[in-house]
Amino acid sequence: MSIDLSALPSQVNDGYAPATCPFGFSAEKAAENFDPFGTEYQLNPGEALKWARENAPIFFDEKLGYWVITRYEDVQEVFRDNVTYSPSNALEKITPLTQEAQEILKAHDFSLNRTLVNEDEPQHTARRRALGGAFDTKELAHHDVMVRKLVRERIEQFQGSGTVDLVGALLYDVPLTVAFHFLGVPEHDMELLHKYSVAHTVSTWGRPSDEEQAEIASSVGKFWQLAGDILEELRETPEAEGWMPFSIRMQKEMPEVVTDSYLHSMMMAGIVAAHETTAHSGANAVKLILETPGLWQKLGKHPELIPNAIEECLRLSGGVAAWRRITTTDTELSGVKLPKGSKLLMVSAAANRDPEVFPDPDVIDLYRDNSAQHLTFGYGSHQCLGKNLARLELQVILQELTTRFPDLTLADQEFTFVANTSFRGPNALQVEWDPAKVQTPPAEFPEMVFNGPSRELRTRKLMVKNVDDSVPGIRRLVLESAESEESADTADGNPLPSWHPGAHIEVEAGGVNRHYSLCGDDPQTWEIAVALEHNGRGGSRWIHENLVEGSTLNVRGPRNNFRADADATHLILVAGGVGITPMLAMADDAKKRGISYELHYCGKNRSTLAYLDRIERDHGPNTELHISDEGTRLNIEQFQKRHAEGVQLLACGPDRLTSSLLEQLPQWPEGSIRHETFTALNALDSSNNEEFTVEINSTGEALTVAANTTLLETLESSGHDVYADCREGLCGTCEVGVLSGDIDHRDHVLSEREKETGAKILTCVSRAKGCSKLVLNI
Repeated sequence: MSIDLSALPSQVNDGYAPATCPFGFSAEKAAENFDPFGTEYQLNPGEALKWARENAPIFFDEKLGYWVITRYEDVQEVFRDNVTYSPSNALEKITPLTQEAQEILKAHDFSLNRTLVNEDEPQHTARRRALGGAFDTKELAHHDVMVRKLVRERIEQFQGSGTVDLVGALLYDVPLTVAFHFLGVPEHDMELLHKYSVAHTVSTWGRPSDEEQAEIASSVGKFWQLAGDILEELRETPEAEGWMPFSIRMQKEMPEVVTDSYLHSMMMAGIVAAHETTAHSGANAVKLILETPGLWQKLGKHPELIPNAIEECLRLSGGVAAWRRITTTDTELSGVKLPKGSKLLMVSAAANRDPEVFPDPDVIDLYRDNSAQHLTFGYGSHQCLGKNLARLELQVILQELTTRFPDLTLADQEFTFVANTSFRGPNALQVEWDPAKVQTPPAEFPEMVFNGPSRELRTRKLMVKNVDDSVPGIRRLVLESAESEESADTADGNPLPSWHPGAHIEVEAGGVNRHYSLCGDDPQTWEIAVALEHNGRGGSRWIHENLVEGSTLNVRGPRNNFRADADATHLILVAGGVGITPMLAMADDAKKRGISYELHYCGKNRSTLAYLDRIERDHGPNTELHISDEGTRLNIEQFQKRHAEGVQLLACGPDRLTSSLLEQLPQWPEGSIRHETFTALNALDSSNNEEFTVEINSTGEALTVAANTTLLETLESSGHDVYADCREGLCGTCEVGVLSGDIDHRDHVLSEREKETGAKILTCVSRAKGCSKLVLNI
């Protein structure tokens, strides 16, 4: 297509300007050539849309008639706000039906209507609450035995052959059989249902030709009739096990919520949803792991790391590439005006490779701190109900395959896909191995992991390469991977993952966890500086007293809640004491990118200033020292009138420094000042707390948060898995969405703008204001 802005409605044009590269790249031309049904997109949709993510993150595809959204923040926002961005078109035919196809579907009484994926509020939440209990992790755990039995039976049929198509022999068959068991549906002809599922996918998200539409419509119509027949069969045994019999029982209690039409639609959609995406994700994961040198063997030796690998595979190559929404009102998303009725294709596969959220986005990092924050399962109240059943199946499949077939490799083959916008996985996956090297799997495997790997599984072991005590009271540590030689070439060996300036790591330091900003410019190592706090809680003292070269540390991260704006044109960097570490990293980055900057470094005397030699060497002309003993204290008034478009002030240091900056610069625009402090201040002080209540939107569950406990502790004690590391409002891992209620924000992570929106809360420290009620989007 050619984006002729003058030809589009004026409300579409406003806020959108295609980028042009001086070396000849044109986002307009790239958008014209975008083809969601083409080979490049089918093979790797995230990589195929890299140009858009970097140059035109929201663009209009005239051929498709959709706005295509590619950045993480934008895709997440659309998922979060399911009122402005309705899911009602999620199952709409992306290619209009021919008259003949319409007549065929009509002859089969086809009337697929609302399901959980395409239903608006308030009906969606009401039905999800009524029917979602079966998907709780405590209800899923017992499926482990059944899934493992199925996987082993299938493997034993081909393990002596030396070659097999894993899709046909295992990866499609097992998820479909598990789907039957979970749904409580009698097993039917696998080949027939495979044909029907492919037809449904192509009919809904594909681009079938006029000639193909008749045959596809016939299969979809028969699928609809089969779903109805199965439903009637199940009504005769309503006390049977499974989700559909449960739903039938719920209809008697809530007939206005669980209707006949809804049950019929969910029967058909459920058969597809419960197996198709899991089968695709399994094939994609095996393919990706085998393409990563040494990773297959590492997982075979360390099956406890399989949950980590699964999250990275779901992020990089999940079975779901995109979802759709439609605007219910005129709105604006990241500066792009979207009129009411705009159709949106949110490409989660592209968002999952956003380097602003996932550094080194194209690399499998087994210890990536936020890997489970991928959008493959969606986000918010429409997040996939079956995500943890899929995780269970994928864990069992990879456990059995990696331990049995240590020398498994991909055979030479050309991969083909069912061309469509949203669901992807190879039609076949031919693999090879030596039957003589097949091993017996261990008697026991690690326990199933739901909701992503725990903090223990996300912990990497690093070795202290160098210790520098040249500045009194400050210990500089250079850390490198402590991986053994046998795994040095795997995805989690050297070099360590890259990080953005402002990032920090969490270090286990003598029984406590402490956070230290990264600095340094060696990609093979990470560097931190630790100031000795004599009156602290022991972490810095342990590091100063115990660590020597060759010591090992348990580390999590990196994570980043302290970033300069990507479009900033001038940075004012203010550091106090050891707060120089993130500021130095930002100065290095600004110099590298050619952005103007100035570095203000505050301290009592020169002998206490870390990195002074390097700062004078690399940033001398841009640096101003403010040393108390020399009478050159920082004068904050100099910054009062320096705010302008593109100017950002960032500060890190003692609270007295960052608080003074905020107090004395009230005229600076919102978001133009960002700061990071050394302490959590009074975030954990419970003396003025009041009891409040929260409601879990997806289930309707009401929880009371006592005055002497945190929201995080209350959620955990009620069986909700929430990422949580620092528990002091410093790291951001325990964030959950909020749909309504007034929040008392006590963290040091969210920006003022984020706090004002009231859309998220850090559960470890923040609370409801007074005794009001919060509705959580989980």
